[in-house]
Amino acid sequence: MEETDREAVATAVQRVAGMLQRPDQLDKVEQYRRREARKKASVEARLKAAIQSQLDGVRTGLSQLHNALNDVKDIQQSLIDVNKDWRQSINTIENLKDVKDAVVQHSQLAAAVENLKNIFSVPEIVRETHDLIERGELLQAHRKLMDLECSRDNLMYEQYRMDSKNTHDMNLIHTYFGDMQKLSEELAKQLWMVVQRSLVTVRRDPTLLVSVVRIIEREEKIDRRMLDRKKQTGFIPPGRPKKWKEKMFNILDRTVSTRIEGTQADTRESDKMWLVRHLEIIRKYVVDDLLVAKTLLDQCFPPNYDIFNKLLDMYHQALSTRMQELAAEDLEANEIVSLLTWVLNTYKSTEMMGNSELSPEVDVNSLDALISQNVVDQLLSKYMSTLTSNIIGWLRKALETDKKDWIKETEPEADQDGYYQTTLPAIVFQMFEQNLQVAAQINEDLKTKVLLLCLQQMNSFLTRYKDEAQLYKEEHLKNRQYPQCYVQYMIAVINNCQTFKESIISLKRKYLKLEMEDTLSSSHTSMDATLDIIAKEGCSSLLDEVFMDLEPHLNELMTKKWLMGCNAVGTICVTVEDYFNDFSKIKKPYKKTMTIEAHRRVVVEYIRAIMLKRISFKNAEERKEGAERMIKEAEQFRFLFKKLAAGSGEDTEGLCDIIEAIAEVIKLTDPSLLYLEVSTLVSKYPDIRDDHIAALLTVRGDASRDMKQTIIETLDQGPSQPNPNYVPIFKEITVPTLTVPKLLK
Repeated sequence: MEETDREAVATAVQRVAGMLQRPDQLDKVEQYRRREARKKASVEARLKAAIQSQLDGVRTGLSQLHNALNDVKDIQQSLIDVNKDWRQSINTIENLKDVKDAVVQHSQLAAAVENLKNIFSVPEIVRETHDLIERGELLQAHRKLMDLECSRDNLMYEQYRMDSKNTHDMNLIHTYFGDMQKLSEELAKQLWMVVQRSLVTVRRDPTLLVSVVRIIEREEKIDRRMLDRKKQTGFIPPGRPKKWKEKMFNILDRTVSTRIEGTQADTRESDKMWLVRHLEIIRKYVVDDLLVAKTLLDQCFPPNYDIFNKLLDMYHQALSTRMQELAAEDLEANEIVSLLTWVLNTYKSTEMMGNSELSPEVDVNSLDALISQNVVDQLLSKYMSTLTSNIIGWLRKALETDKKDWIKETEPEADQDGYYQTTLPAIVFQMFEQNLQVAAQINEDLKTKVLLLCLQQMNSFLTRYKDEAQLYKEEHLKNRQYPQCYVQYMIAVINNCQTFKESIISLKRKYLKLEMEDTLSSSHTSMDATLDIIAKEGCSSLLDEVFMDLEPHLNELMTKKWLMGCNAVGTICVTVEDYFNDFSKIKKPYKKTMTIEAHRRVVVEYIRAIMLKRISFKNAEERKEGAERMIKEAEQFRFLFKKLAAGSGEDTEGLCDIIEAIAEVIKLTDPSLLYLEVSTLVSKYPDIRDDHIAALLTVRGDASRDMKQTIIETLDQGPSQPNPNYVPIFKEITVPTLTVPKLLK
């Protein structure tokens, strides 16, 4: 207390010191004293009020505690009295057991009396209910059935309360109401028939469907009430819970599954398009049914049934099951494509689940896949395997058909530009196009795989095509009169090569992504090379045909008969021109090559005729006459091939110049200049050999052995400066029988 007083004094001193810091504040001392006095009086008043309030609360609490103590004493006394009375009444309670049994019996009898009317009228109510069910008055029938069930259940419950182990009486009640169970089953059968046809019923008689739903809802409420009573009493009537709501959804589920499975109207044996028809019917049915469910069926069911989404799940599951069943069958290639296209594309497209009328209830992005990716991969693998076999078979069949055309006695068809062709390229690439278009319906990856497969099989096919063209040529050589249109069909084969090239490029441009082109460059190069070989061999075989006809006339060259003025070269030119009238049906890339090759071979054969030494000129006059004839015939060849090569840009001069150069050697009148002329010839055509020079000098007829040897030896020692643009021609020409050593002996 003293410590508190000291702290108070110290605080007061500090406060006064704070007020009297300046001399002028001494004048206000009285004012300060009055203000502090007021504050002190106020604090003391509040303190007194607080203490008084606390004292009042304590007084009230003490009073309540006193009253509580008295109440506790009273209750204690009352409990003592109750306990005393209870002990005295134990014997009395035991004497009331008979009263208790009477009360229970009275309760049962009261229930029996209450249901007495229904009990005696059960047979009649059963008949009425049966009639109502047959007439389709399901709500009224269910009302009567509920009354019967209520009577039975109440009686059985009272019996259960009285003696739960008395099964005899329970069975007696159950037997008496036995027909009621049959009525329940009959009514349920009618309900399930309506549920099965709900999508039809909702359009024709929605009231009937609503009645069915109301009956199911009633039964659901009774089920819940009976289950609650079972928890309390342990009793539940027979046949409960009926779970008609659950059964209704099961019926709907089976109905949906049956509807999906039942859409297959055809088999593969009766209709090749059975799967396409089956899938299209499914699509139409599903869309129609879901639209009906959304617009009409949803209004006939309570919101908590969520009937549309339930049906959507059922259809999705039924479709998934059906698609898996179809995928497990032994499908053909086109059927696999139809199935995958439907599953991967059609199902979520605007034609089906993506239909604008089904949104927003149906979100295609939330729908699961109908079949797993593993099944999809298996189907694609099977499709590629089957397609490979099919393409091989189709290509083989197409080639066999084309080969049959080759032996026809009528010319092949011509395209719009007049070039001969067969139907083979069109058939092959139409087949490729169809398969690629089909694959593109599924996805880009499959389209690329099919394109790679087509080009791969095309590569193998072209090898067989080349072999067949070679066999065609060999068969013709056995009998040149057969086939009658050999030349025309060989031209068609050559033209097909160009068509194949163009079609391959077109196919790649249309179906192959740019980034994939590098992966096919080697394959494309290989196909181009094979096609060029086929075309080259075809052109060569046609030229062989020409030169077989020219052979008798070529044999007349550089003979006495030729020198005397036979028209062998004229006949050769006419024959070549006649053949090239047919060769005009060859497409330009190959026609140009063929013209150049024909020109080269004519010149080679002409030079070969010189080197065969069929004639040896006796004097200068014969040499002059022969040389001039050679120059004239070279000009004929030049004119002919210039005419044949018109517009092709071919250089027709160089080859015929060789004949003229040889003619100049033969025409030379001064033997002393012979070495110079021959050396000029050799410098222009460096592939000319010693035996060629010897044969040429032999044809001149005036060169001695020593002169031949000197010229040849001198030329062998001289430097050779070949023209880089010169294409060797003499290396193809052999000089028969006599060799240079024999000539020099």
